Amino acid sequence: MKGQQTVMELQNVSFAFTNASRGEYESMIIGGVSFSAKEGEFVSIIGPSGCGKSTLLRIMAGLVAARSGKVRYYGNEIKGPTEGISFVFQDVALLPWLTNVENVKLGLSFSDLDEEKQEQTANALLEKFGLSGFEHSYPNSLSGGMRQRVGIARAIASEPKVLLMDEPFSALDALTAGSLRADIVYMLKNKNISVSSVILVTHNVEEAVELSDSIIVLSDRPSRIKEIIKVDLPYPRNKRSRKFVDLTDEVYGLLTD
Repeated sequence: MKGQQTVMELQNVSFAFTNASRGEYESMIIGGVSFSAKEGEFVSIIGPSGCGKSTLLRIMAGLVAARSGKVRYYGNEIKGPTEGISFVFQDVALLPWLTNVENVKLGLSFSDLDEEKQEQTANALLEKFGLSGFEHSYPNSLSGGMRQRVGIARAIASEPKVLLMDEPFSALDALTAGSLRADIVYMLKNKNISVSSVILVTHNVEEAVELSDSIIVLSDRPSRIKEIIKVDLPYPRNKRSRKFVDLTDEVYGLLTD
């Protein structure tokens, strides 16, 4: 287990869409959310459609400004994109005109590494994710799961401490998604890999219970935290165990209440 220092902290974060013509707050989406993620912790955020889960993740990434409240990374307030925080998008967002190794190298754009070292690092990451031989292929030649692996390799190329993931497995078949989930858990628990905390947005209750140390259950909008559920089960988790089933039922109950 990596250390127990707080990596990411949210304090009463809210968000509202505005009326562009009048500059007024029009629709409150997030009504005040507070939680923290520690080193070595996998946190999932789950809630009804439209409750602002993805928006909350983008606020943590510094891509969207909150209406009020604060987000801190190792105690420092986030006011924009921040070194040490990487984002994995649901739609992968690879550039189709770049090869896979070139896409991964985008994650090193602001590093101090020279071109040769960037190439070596990107190739090593693709090999780690089982993509040897596809370095100079283009994304459209890959399956959905392989493209998502390239996206994850790009996200961790800069050695982030926090990995934010917006439903990265939702478009994948069950076997591919299961394999990628295992990769992410291994990465988080491995001391030789920089990632100290993963925060995942998901609609999949079983996925949240399978992966998480903590599950943040949000209400409908304007969203607030209904409950934070601690998951104290060893990895890999047995989906047929009584504890796993009970926790899954508890989360479903909170979502449908």
